[in-house]
Amino acid sequence: MGPTRKPNVCRRLSRRALGFFARDAGVVQRTNLGILRELVCQESTKFKNVWTTHSKSPIAYERGRIYFDNYRCCVSSVASEPKKLYEMPKCSKSEKIEDALLWECPVGEVLPDPSDYKSSLIALTAHNWLLRISATTGRILEKIYLASYCKFRYLSWDTPQEVIAVKSAQNKGSTVARQAGIQQPILLYLAVFQVLPFSLVGVLEINKRIFGNVTDATLSHGILIVMYSSGLVRLYSFQAITEQAKNGIQEMECCSLESDWIYFHPDASGRIIHVGPNQVKVLKLNEIENNSSQHQISEDFVILAKRENKNENLVTITASGRVVRKCFNLLDDDPEQETFKIVDYEDELDLLSVVAVTQIDAEGKAHLDFHCNEYGTLLKSIPLVESWDVTYSHEVYFDRDLVLHIEQKPNRVFSCYVYQMVCDPGEEEEILNRSC
Repeated sequence: MGPTRKPNVCRRLSRRALGFFARDAGVVQRTNLGILRELVCQESTKFKNVWTTHSKSPIAYERGRIYFDNYRCCVSSVASEPKKLYEMPKCSKSEKIEDALLWECPVGEVLPDPSDYKSSLIALTAHNWLLRISATTGRILEKIYLASYCKFRYLSWDTPQEVIAVKSAQNKGSTVARQAGIQQPILLYLAVFQVLPFSLVGVLEINKRIFGNVTDATLSHGILIVMYSSGLVRLYSFQAITEQAKNGIQEMECCSLESDWIYFHPDASGRIIHVGPNQVKVLKLNEIENNSSQHQISEDFVILAKRENKNENLVTITASGRVVRKCFNLLDDDPEQETFKIVDYEDELDLLSVVAVTQIDAEGKAHLDFHCNEYGTLLKSIPLVESWDVTYSHEVYFDRDLVLHIEQKPNRVFSCYVYQMVCDPGEEEEILNRSC
């Protein structure tokens, strides 16, 4: 008799959640995710690269699905080998999908169409159409035209699964205007839509005459977050911060070529994540003592990059033989120092995932760290096998027992590396028995 195949732990947990092992599926699901979190973070667990693929067009990932050819081809990432789910018909360059978000139906709401109860992809095309596409078949369920006065390019959630923000490309102005020194006051537009069915909430104009010399802006949980090149971040349209809060303007004390970024924590705790090249700050809103109508922002915890204090000393000897020493600090995003590139949140396992990169000679090495979402404690570090070229774009996703690294290489070649969790069968069985 041949060796028996070891069952997949995620499959086993899914069976338990469906009621195979208990009546209360909600309690079981929480128990299962606790088991999986313990398996993921234990020291002996490894993440093994199970398959790699390459493409001439950008690769995207959403909840167990990998998208190729500008979202036209959908492949499942759950299997040990890629499995095609669907492929949409070929389209012209102007109709290609620029960006997309996965929408999953809300719980407890009565929806107008049976197809609305299934997951769908909210997609933005090159010619400014907003589409809702079935995530299982690729069929277009709903479409709406945005505008002709600007080029919309990016999608993000304002309120997760309810309200989306569609951001335009930044307005650089014409070449003639730039040469004449004429600056375009409008940097970009933000169009806000309620989902299912699409309904316009409003279009916001980010104007430098109003906001100053702003470099970027985004919308999250009803908060307009405006960024400046100096590392200054301003938060608007939230009464507790703009009118009654202290520390409503946050500054990241760093000296770097790339700007820091800030957003509300996806765990709906009301906390704020502020990321710089060498630190990740998790901030929280607190009521001021003896005054419940006023709030202030304080640090919950900080994650620091592992760095050496590298102050460079430059020695110069003058013609008379006198030694002159000059001391200067390296930039905070110096590639030879560990630098934070990506910060994300795995909601089901309640873990913060942080990608840190260090450039060693001509090759960059990256590792993915899992931190406790409550205290910021480092729980596990996973090295990524492939090298990391800091001059090209990268995305890293952590989803239950899966890690995906999508990178752009020279000549617009895109690669996708899929890692799956591998743990010792004896330890896995011990954890399962301990939790039952």
